[in-house]
Amino acid sequence: MKNDFSIPHEFAPQDRIFTCWPADPDLWEADLEPAQAEFAQFVSLLAGEGETAQAITILAATDQAEASARAALGNRAEIVRADYGDVWARDTGPVFRLRKGRMEAVQFRFNGWGGKYELPGDDEVGGVIADLAGVPLKKVDLTCEGGALEFDGVGGVLTTRQCVMSQFRNPDRTEADVEDLFYSTLGVETIYWVDRGLHFDHTDGHIDNIARFVAPGVVVCQSPNGADDPQADVLQEISAQLRRMKTPDGKRFRVIEIPSPGKVEDEDGKPMPASHMNWVSAFDRIIMPIYDESPGKSAAQALQDALPEKKVLTSPARAILSGGGAFHCVTCNLPRMT
Repeated sequence: MKNDFSIPHEFAPQDRIFTCWPADPDLWEADLEPAQAEFAQFVSLLAGEGETAQAITILAATDQAEASARAALGNRAEIVRADYGDVWARDTGPVFRLRKGRMEAVQFRFNGWGGKYELPGDDEVGGVIADLAGVPLKKVDLTCEGGALEFDGVGGVLTTRQCVMSQFRNPDRTEADVEDLFYSTLGVETIYWVDRGLHFDHTDGHIDNIARFVAPGVVVCQSPNGADDPQADVLQEISAQLRRMKTPDGKRFRVIEIPSPGKVEDEDGKPMPASHMNWVSAFDRIIMPIYDESPGKSAAQALQDALPEKKVLTSPARAILSGGGAFHCVTCNLPRMT
């Protein structure tokens, strides 16, 4: 029997998008100023102007953070004082659901991506964002993150076993337990399981780095880029798994591939989990993270060809990636009531 909950697709209008300003020098070290510059460019593109302007709220934890955010962004975003550990609002913030014409916020347990990075203040972000949105917060007895869940808007969700079923998140849960919880709290009727995500990803394979719905039954993933792409094997595996998936009415997924960033290394020469999939949508535009100009342009053009009704814009994210993610990771979207 169908329950009362639903999660809109992210291409639907958003009432507001929340994020957190990077400002902690102990966390970001030499990448702090470059990350702030990338944040400012991303937020400016996301905010837009005129009839398609997107409301954005940025949390700032200190006087210094607030001052640097205002200097970088001017009036392009609302800036609110609030505590948080780091900027990853997709994971520390709530998932918003619709229930009988009301908006509610759902908060999973957050344990620092399986106990890797637990910071004071991250546990409070969900409540802060729910309060700012003016909606009740419902806590769920499951360790999970928003970046692990990709909703199709019609009762389906993509996720990865590597993350949700991790022994460091939910060691006593079965897949059936998780599916029951997703149904009872999010209204999800169909779970599409991918086995694993990118190599070198401290989130243990978040779906928002590997596969994104652009319509029900239509999903975008990445193809390897170059002979030295460190993600080649897993990208091919993901594409093959997606192509075997079917919608509830028995139709196979339509899978669109765009080029991956290829080999992206940190300052020590170690591969990074760079992804063009970590985009954010607002009204008529998609803001795609890029790390090198040539692969980024190719990926943006491929997505633009697949989605002619959208404007695919690119913005650099290498410094933000040094902290662990990109644009989708740092945002939390509040759907507009329709």
